Amino acid sequence: MDKAKVQLFSDSLRKNLLEETKKRAAHYGIAGKAIAKVEQEFEDSIIIGGEVYPRSIRDQRAYLVKEIEKKGYDRVMEEVTYTWFNRFVAIRFMEVNDYLPVRVFSSTSSGKTDPDILTKALDLTFLDIDREHVLDLKSDGRHEELFRYLFLRLCNYLHTTMPFLFEPIQDYSELLFPDRLLHTDSMLRDLNTIIPEDDWRETEIIGWIYQDYIAEKKDVLIKAKKQYTADQIPAVTQLFTPKWIVQYMVENSLGRLWMLNRPHSRLYERMEFYIRPDEQETDFLKISSPEELKVCDPACGSGHILVYAFDLLYEIYKEEGYLEQEIPEFILTHNLYGIEIDKRAGSLAAFALVMKARRMDKKFFDHPVQPHICVLENIELDEEDIDSYITAVGSNLFTTGLRETLMQFTEAENFGSLIRPSVGDVTDIRKILAEKNMSSNLLLFDTHQKILKVLEQTEYLQPRYHVVIANPPYMGNKGMNNQLKEFLKNNYSDYKSDLFGAFIVRNTELAVPKGHLGFMSPFVWMFISSFEKLRLYIIEKKTITSLVQLEYSGFDGATVPICTFTIENQNKPKYQGSYIRLSDFKGAENQAPKTLEIIKNYNSYLMGA
Repeated sequence: MDKAKVQLFSDSLRKNLLEETKKRAAHYGIAGKAIAKVEQEFEDSIIIGGEVYPRSIRDQRAYLVKEIEKKGYDRVMEEVTYTWFNRFVAIRFMEVNDYLPVRVFSSTSSGKTDPDILTKALDLTFLDIDREHVLDLKSDGRHEELFRYLFLRLCNYLHTTMPFLFEPIQDYSELLFPDRLLHTDSMLRDLNTIIPEDDWRETEIIGWIYQDYIAEKKDVLIKAKKQYTADQIPAVTQLFTPKWIVQYMVENSLGRLWMLNRPHSRLYERMEFYIRPDEQETDFLKISSPEELKVCDPACGSGHILVYAFDLLYEIYKEEGYLEQEIPEFILTHNLYGIEIDKRAGSLAAFALVMKARRMDKKFFDHPVQPHICVLENIELDEEDIDSYITAVGSNLFTTGLRETLMQFTEAENFGSLIRPSVGDVTDIRKILAEKNMSSNLLLFDTHQKILKVLEQTEYLQPRYHVVIANPPYMGNKGMNNQLKEFLKNNYSDYKSDLFGAFIVRNTELAVPKGHLGFMSPFVWMFISSFEKLRLYIIEKKTITSLVQLEYSGFDGATVPICTFTIENQNKPKYQGSYIRLSDFKGAENQAPKTLEIIKNYNSYLMGA
């Protein structure tokens, strides 16, 4: 994969989409803080700034204005931009991989400029098109309008399969759909030409595109050297995990756990970075079937770790004799869980998993299963509304811990997976409340929906995972906003010097006893005095099963001294872990080959011993 072309593509598409989004907003009388008012309304039209518009856009525009007043113009423009960016990327990926009935941005016919969705418009019965409307647009030569109509129909069609990425298009994002897409100098040219089609066939490209999408914003924020607001945290902390480190973490946590339970398994043949134990172990977490395994990435970003875990789980299921066409559904139903604070990243993580499932099962779209990706949202509940709700549904259902939990998600987009719900298992209460019909109670329906959302998020944050793997966010105390500082002081006082330290501790809490964990983090926790309590926590309460310390500048993507390591979620004082130090091998390009060489030599030694 040509990373330079991926970066060029992401920069170009983002900038073009943002420019076009602002142009479309200005077309409807919205230019920054200057928002024109609706001057007159008629049965079929409205007048804004002396211009006549169809009445059908009134509600969408009003909603857009309301969101701008609430969030600010720049943030709303950015949100619309990444909404269309994600959808464009998703559709481009699917058309190149032949996952769609028709090409949308390009043509299968060599030398043809018009995309197939235009030339085959009347044949697209799966989109439930209005044939008369399509014929009118074609006969009048209104190709831009026709493309827009068909594209929006496609987005609504894909909603059934991927609602996390293709919400029903009826809000202001439709109003701001880019114009002039069919012109020779439009962004479609970049969409079709910058990245070679062969690179689009790699699922990993989704993560790299997202990483490059936020790169410019990340650089600006980091150079500013200020405290970061909750909505800025995803950009400054996102760091795409190299493929070899993902392999190492997954193979020595998930793979290791399975090999302990199946010592005669041939799975090790598919795990290049797997470090064999030097002797057979007896004290480990017992797993009887693949369906039991729950794997979580609590800061999943665009899903790179989960995607590779999917591959390994697929091999586990296959080795156990499951039907290959059933395995993707089993994996998404039973095994993989992701938690994220960035909606755009969470959507891409879910998309990547669905694409992986579709690659393994050609009929997956016929019976789609939604991935378990939870994008944490801020939820504010009023005490009086909670009291009224409890009275309506029954006070016996609400413990003190549950009431406390209902108030713990007001800063969910700021604190993320670090939130420790006060209540225990909420599965039963969530099911009971979900079955209650509150739609007729206008006063309590909104409270009902908020409580169900809290319970959904709480369920993801329960300590129930056999394997937890993460590249946690890195952020020193200086970059933390006041709310985050206070939260860490009150909840992670021994590990508050950097966000990643608190995340390591929290991740061990999400794992069940004897579960396995994998991390990529700065390696300063091994040496610096401010991380002493974290070191003691890991050494005295957990067991390091393996660790790779990269050369100081051995990470391509950030100037952060990195290590990657795996932990068993119990203390085994006599256990001898495996350690690799790469300080003598300079350059990012040497880290993976040297690690692989060392592991192969060690495994060969054990096999021959």
